[in-house]
Amino acid sequence: MAVDYAVIVVYLAGMLAMGWWGMRRAKSKSEFLVAGRRLGPWMYSGTMAAIVLGGASTIGGVGLGYKYGLSGAWMVVTIGLGLLALSVFFSARIARLKVYTVSEMLDLRYGGRAGVISGVVMWAYTLMLAVTSTIAYATIFDVLFDIDRTVSIILGGAIVVAYSTLGGMWSITLTDMVQFVVKTVGVLLLLLPIAVVKAGGWSEMRAELPGEYFAPLGIGGETIFTYVLIYTFGMLIGQDIWQRVFTARGDKVARWGGTAAGTYCLVYAVAGAVIGTAAKVLYPNLPSADDAFATIVKDELPMGVRGLVLAAALAAVMSTSSGALIACATVANNDIWSRLRGLGSRAGEAHDEVRGNRAFILAMGVCVIAIAIALNDVVEALTVAYNLLVGGLLVPILGGLLWKRGTVQGALASMVVGGVAVIALMAGYGILADEPVFYGLLSSLAVYVAVSLFTRPTDAAVLANWRERLAGRGGGEDEPAGRNEPAAV
Repeated sequence: MAVDYAVIVVYLAGMLAMGWWGMRRAKSKSEFLVAGRRLGPWMYSGTMAAIVLGGASTIGGVGLGYKYGLSGAWMVVTIGLGLLALSVFFSARIARLKVYTVSEMLDLRYGGRAGVISGVVMWAYTLMLAVTSTIAYATIFDVLFDIDRTVSIILGGAIVVAYSTLGGMWSITLTDMVQFVVKTVGVLLLLLPIAVVKAGGWSEMRAELPGEYFAPLGIGGETIFTYVLIYTFGMLIGQDIWQRVFTARGDKVARWGGTAAGTYCLVYAVAGAVIGTAAKVLYPNLPSADDAFATIVKDELPMGVRGLVLAAALAAVMSTSSGALIACATVANNDIWSRLRGLGSRAGEAHDEVRGNRAFILAMGVCVIAIAIALNDVVEALTVAYNLLVGGLLVPILGGLLWKRGTVQGALASMVVGGVAVIALMAGYGILADEPVFYGLLSSLAVYVAVSLFTRPTDAAVLANWRERLAGRGGGEDEPAGRNEPAAV
């Protein structure tokens, strides 16, 4: 394993070096939180694909392939479909708003007063997303170094917190590009063909496994519908995804770069399911489907290649973890803390704003590591987060983008009723049940429409300002340091 260890150590050292380099560029709030809104198509596509394809998409996607065959791809497919829908229909408008958070968008659209509530919901979602990603380090470092779970979480989490705190979005963008390349080479170009060959080829796989392993809907229509509600809709409104949209240097980059990233997700989904199916042929009696990825990597790949593929898994976890961490800190600082203190963005305080956001990333990172060590059930925690996100925020966000008659009263009522309904239904039906997100979303929609229709329309001046921002006019923010530098590719 010496060669494999060397590959991993070089990779981790490179991540820290990227963080140090990014620190030199992040001289303003815009540079630190959204990379100066200057990413070109190549860098934007790579970083967007990196953040949405995390440990769940890699290790979990292979596990679903092991359990259900090719239909196990549906979870990651719905993630890709959500990213495609966001990119084609909404990303250009979102990018033109020149905001930093989803809650700022809601305040712009409805005229204020929606930010704190939506910020709390979004903060809980991004926090738990970061926690679940951080827990995944335990699995990877256990395979690599056979070390204790707590030590694994601290080691992996500390590296992500370090480079995220140093350079903010610039560091995360640079590391995500490296992670995107490592994942592409490790999973698509190496592990996928090697797994199929080791399993005897496609014909042998079909001969060894039942026919339902190759049925496109084998996982079940209800499960696919639930994936669409949680992951496709979640992609449309998550702060971690929107914050990447804010990094695009223009409408076309946001639209076409995101479309390329969504298409890549669909390819990645099929690859994970095929690898899992091959693992089922090779190891038909694994105690857990989630062990399929680590087992096939450990037992079937030659040295050096094994280290690169494990680095790919580490890259998948790190990209999601760092993206969720900066999103969590941005919401905590800009949507909750500054509002509760009665502060707003103040011009001429770029240095203090960077320092404040850096402090929040460090503080949130320490919290994430502590919760990850204490938490046991990752799936339940992530389900709670996504149910609250979709049940509480989907309707007021999409309603604000698509329906002029929506009001701030309707938005607030929708958030409260949808969030409370989801929590109550999870208590009644169970956290992993499908009913909470179904009925929570329906109640949120009904209340939003009813309350909006029975309250006064949004002030004309607010809507006029909203239209101006959607058109890309207005919205003063601190200018990025080095604005005359060429845009990032």
